Amino acid sequence: MPSSVPSFAELLGRTERSAVHLELRDSYAPTERFEAWRRGERINWDDRESWWHPYDQLIADTVARGVTIRRARIVSEPVSEYIRWEHYVTHANVTAGEEVRWLPRRLTTNIPLPGNDFWLFDDALLRVHHFSGDGVVVEDEITTDAETVKLCRTAFEAVWRQAIPHHLYEI
Repeated sequence: MPSSVPSFAELLGRTERSAVHLELRDSYAPTERFEAWRRGERINWDDRESWWHPYDQLIADTVARGVTIRRARIVSEPVSEYIRWEHYVTHANVTAGEEVRWLPRRLTTNIPLPGNDFWLFDDALLRVHHFSGDGVVVEDEITTDAETVKLCRTAFEAVWRQAIPHHLYEI
Protein backbone atom coordinates (compact mmCIF):
# COMPACT_ATOMS: atom_id res chain seq x y z
CA MET A 1 0.00 0.00 0.00
CA PRO A 2 1.56 3.34 -1.03
CA SER A 3 2.24 5.83 1.76
CA SER A 4 0.29 9.08 1.80
CA VAL A 5 3.16 10.75 3.63
CA PRO A 6 5.32 12.88 1.29
CA SER A 7 8.96 11.83 1.11
CA PHE A 8 11.55 13.68 3.13
CA ALA A 9 12.98 15.11 -0.10
CA GLU A 10 9.55 16.46 -1.08
CA LEU A 11 9.02 18.05 2.33
CA LEU A 12 12.47 19.61 2.33
CA GLY A 13 11.92 20.80 -1.23
CA ARG A 14 8.86 22.75 -0.08
CA THR A 15 10.69 24.26 2.91
CA GLU A 16 11.46 27.95 2.63
CA ARG A 17 13.14 28.94 5.91
CA SER A 18 13.94 26.18 8.38
CA ALA A 19 13.89 22.49 9.14
CA VAL A 20 14.66 21.15 12.60
CA HIS A 21 15.09 17.55 13.68
CA LEU A 22 14.89 16.24 17.24
CA GLU A 23 16.26 12.78 17.95
CA LEU A 24 15.43 11.15 21.27
CA ARG A 25 16.60 7.52 20.99
CA ASP A 26 19.92 6.00 22.09
CA SER A 27 19.83 3.52 19.23
CA TYR A 28 18.11 2.96 15.93
CA ALA A 29 17.93 -0.02 13.60
CA PRO A 30 21.45 -1.04 12.56
CA THR A 31 22.59 -0.25 9.03
CA GLU A 32 25.42 -1.67 6.95
CA ARG A 33 27.39 1.52 7.61
CA PHE A 34 26.99 1.03 11.38
CA GLU A 35 27.97 -2.63 11.14
CA ALA A 36 31.08 -1.70 9.12
CA TRP A 37 32.04 0.82 11.79
CA ARG A 38 31.55 -1.85 14.47
CA ARG A 39 34.00 -4.06 12.52
CA GLY A 40 36.56 -1.28 12.72
CA GLU A 41 36.15 0.16 9.24
CA ARG A 42 36.57 3.93 9.19
CA ILE A 43 35.62 6.56 6.65
CA ASN A 44 38.34 8.35 4.73
CA TRP A 45 36.94 11.85 5.19
CA ASP A 46 39.43 13.17 2.61
CA ASP A 47 37.77 10.97 -0.06
CA ARG A 48 34.38 12.68 -0.26
CA GLU A 49 33.29 10.51 -3.20
CA SER A 50 33.40 7.46 -0.92
CA TRP A 51 30.97 8.79 1.69
CA TRP A 52 28.92 11.62 0.12
CA HIS A 53 25.37 10.26 -0.25
CA PRO A 54 22.20 11.62 -1.90
CA TYR A 55 21.03 12.72 1.57
CA ASP A 56 24.15 14.85 2.00
CA GLN A 57 23.59 16.45 -1.40
CA LEU A 58 19.92 17.13 -0.59
CA ILE A 59 20.95 18.91 2.61
CA ALA A 60 23.70 20.88 0.85
CA ASP A 61 21.31 21.96 -1.92
CA THR A 62 18.65 22.99 0.61
CA VAL A 63 21.10 25.00 2.70
CA ALA A 64 22.43 26.63 -0.48
CA ARG A 65 18.95 28.02 -1.19
CA GLY A 66 18.84 29.65 2.26
CA VAL A 67 17.12 27.07 4.46
CA THR A 68 18.61 26.60 7.93
CA ILE A 69 18.76 22.96 9.02
CA ARG A 70 19.32 22.16 12.68
CA ARG A 71 19.50 18.74 14.38
CA ALA A 72 19.48 18.16 18.14
CA ARG A 73 20.18 14.80 19.73
CA ILE A 74 19.29 13.93 23.29
CA VAL A 75 21.60 11.18 24.53
CA SER A 76 22.07 9.11 27.65
CA GLU A 77 25.53 9.12 29.16
CA PRO A 78 27.66 7.17 28.99
CA VAL A 79 26.59 7.03 25.36
CA SER A 80 25.56 3.85 23.59
CA GLU A 81 27.69 2.28 20.87
CA TYR A 82 25.16 3.53 18.33
CA ILE A 83 25.51 7.11 19.55
CA ARG A 84 29.31 6.81 19.36
CA TRP A 85 28.88 5.89 15.70
CA GLU A 86 26.37 8.72 15.10
CA HIS A 87 28.83 11.18 16.61
CA TYR A 88 31.51 9.86 14.25
CA VAL A 89 29.37 10.09 11.08
CA THR A 90 27.96 13.50 12.03
CA HIS A 91 30.98 14.89 10.18
CA ALA A 92 28.96 14.26 7.00
CA ASN A 93 25.90 16.12 8.34
CA VAL A 94 28.00 19.13 9.30
CA THR A 95 29.88 19.10 6.00
CA ALA A 96 26.56 19.10 4.16
CA GLY A 97 25.46 22.19 6.11
CA GLU A 98 23.47 20.96 9.10
CA GLU A 99 24.01 22.54 12.48
CA VAL A 100 24.12 19.73 15.05
CA ARG A 101 24.01 19.83 18.84
CA TRP A 102 23.98 17.20 21.58
CA LEU A 103 22.23 17.33 24.96
CA PRO A 104 22.84 14.83 27.74
CA ARG A 105 19.48 13.36 28.78
CA ARG A 106 20.13 14.21 32.44
CA LEU A 107 19.82 17.90 31.50
CA THR A 108 16.33 17.54 30.01
CA THR A 109 14.28 17.04 33.18
CA ASN A 110 12.87 20.57 32.95
CA ILE A 111 11.91 20.27 29.27
CA PRO A 112 8.50 18.93 28.22
CA LEU A 113 9.44 16.57 25.38
CA PRO A 114 7.29 14.83 22.78
CA GLY A 115 7.37 11.05 22.78
CA ASN A 116 8.72 10.72 19.25
CA ASP A 117 11.50 11.95 17.00
CA PHE A 118 10.32 14.54 14.50
CA TRP A 119 11.20 16.94 11.73
CA LEU A 120 9.53 20.37 11.84
CA PHE A 121 9.44 22.28 8.56
CA ASP A 122 9.01 26.09 8.55
CA ASP A 123 7.52 25.96 12.07
CA ALA A 124 4.28 24.65 10.57
CA LEU A 125 4.42 21.04 9.39
CA LEU A 126 5.60 18.06 11.42
CA ARG A 127 6.82 14.70 10.21
CA VAL A 128 6.72 12.43 13.26
CA HIS A 129 8.64 9.14 13.27
CA HIS A 130 7.11 6.12 15.03
CA PHE A 131 9.59 3.33 15.84
CA SER A 132 9.42 -0.28 16.92
CA GLY A 133 11.26 -1.17 20.11
CA ASP A 134 14.36 -2.11 18.14
CA GLY A 135 14.56 1.22 16.32
CA VAL A 136 12.93 0.43 12.99
CA VAL A 137 10.69 3.18 11.61
CA VAL A 138 7.24 1.60 11.42
CA GLU A 139 5.33 4.69 10.37
CA ASP A 140 5.73 8.37 9.65
CA GLU A 141 2.90 10.74 10.39
CA ILE A 142 2.34 14.24 9.04
CA THR A 143 0.49 16.81 11.09
CA THR A 144 -0.11 20.54 11.10
CA ASP A 145 -2.08 20.45 14.36
CA ALA A 146 -1.27 23.78 16.03
CA GLU A 147 -0.93 22.39 19.56
CA THR A 148 1.37 19.57 18.47
CA VAL A 149 3.48 21.90 16.33
CA LYS A 150 3.77 24.33 19.26
CA LEU A 151 4.82 21.55 21.67
CA CYS A 152 7.48 20.27 19.27
CA ARG A 153 8.78 23.73 18.34
CA THR A 154 9.01 24.73 22.01
CA ALA A 155 10.72 21.46 22.96
CA PHE A 156 13.23 21.72 20.14
CA GLU A 157 14.16 25.32 20.99
CA ALA A 158 14.57 24.47 24.69
CA VAL A 159 16.85 21.56 23.81
CA TRP A 160 18.78 23.68 21.30
CA ARG A 161 19.45 26.42 23.85
CA GLN A 162 20.99 23.96 26.32
CA ALA A 163 22.69 21.62 23.87
CA ILE A 164 26.40 21.43 23.10
CA PRO A 165 27.58 22.18 19.53
CA HIS A 166 28.86 19.09 17.75
CA HIS A 167 32.47 20.23 17.57
CA LEU A 168 32.52 20.71 21.37
CA TYR A 169 30.70 17.52 22.43
CA GLU A 170 33.26 14.89 23.23
CA ILE A 171 32.46 11.22 23.48
